[in-house]
Amino acid sequence: MTSTQLAALMSSLGGMLWALGRVGGFCMVAPVFSAKVIPMRVRGAIAVLLTFVLSPLAPAQQMDLFSATGVATMVVQVLIGGSVGFVLQLVFQAVSYGGMLIGQSMGLGFAEMVNPTSGTNVPVLGQFYLVLVTLLFLAMDGHLKVISLLADSFRTLPPGMDGVSDKTLFAVVSSGADMFSGALRVALPAMTALLLVNIGFAATSRASPSMNLFAVGFPISICAGFIALWLGLRGLAGAYSTLQAGGWTLMKYLVGS
Repeated sequence: MTSTQLAALMSSLGGMLWALGRVGGFCMVAPVFSAKVIPMRVRGAIAVLLTFVLSPLAPAQQMDLFSATGVATMVVQVLIGGSVGFVLQLVFQAVSYGGMLIGQSMGLGFAEMVNPTSGTNVPVLGQFYLVLVTLLFLAMDGHLKVISLLADSFRTLPPGMDGVSDKTLFAVVSSGADMFSGALRVALPAMTALLLVNIGFAATSRASPSMNLFAVGFPISICAGFIALWLGLRGLAGAYSTLQAGGWTLMKYLVGS
């Protein structure tokens, strides 16, 4: 093998490794792609398949892959992909946290189940909202849009040492505040209805102090909570669209598009 052929081989291998780092970082953090319910081999196969598809878009660079610069570049690629996946994860967790707030307001905060995507115990309503937002994400072709965003990132943000700056990292960290505001937007209708129910209980306790509100109020709170939950589901798609639009804006900012 001549030196020219060796250089071309190292260049193509470098482009594939840069793509693998960015795609791998994304698949380790992003929802749906990092779900533990999917076997590890399947997740690895998805990451490798996306790498083969997106690697021709990575510009060829003459860089020693085993040098300090090459290792630092690979770390930067993992950070870029992980940042994009983290922003998308925040959108999902905001909706899930809204369901947790509703569950705590109606007295179902103690009801937990194992989240198959993360392997941790989460409130039932939080998991219910997480399943709904996952279905909305797939129905709105969100998985195709995020793959297209990764493809465009190799054009707008080619592999290099200057891929992640302090401003972009600060934008990712500060976006965590949007999770709480988004969760409040999701849970506000049901929480407002349950607040009115609790105010009614307070008035009843003043009028009839001998009534055992713990025995009467708990079933009423659960029934009223389910009714408010059912009526508030129609606004979930709009709240998710607003959160997703902000997430797309931040992800595009991270990749420079």
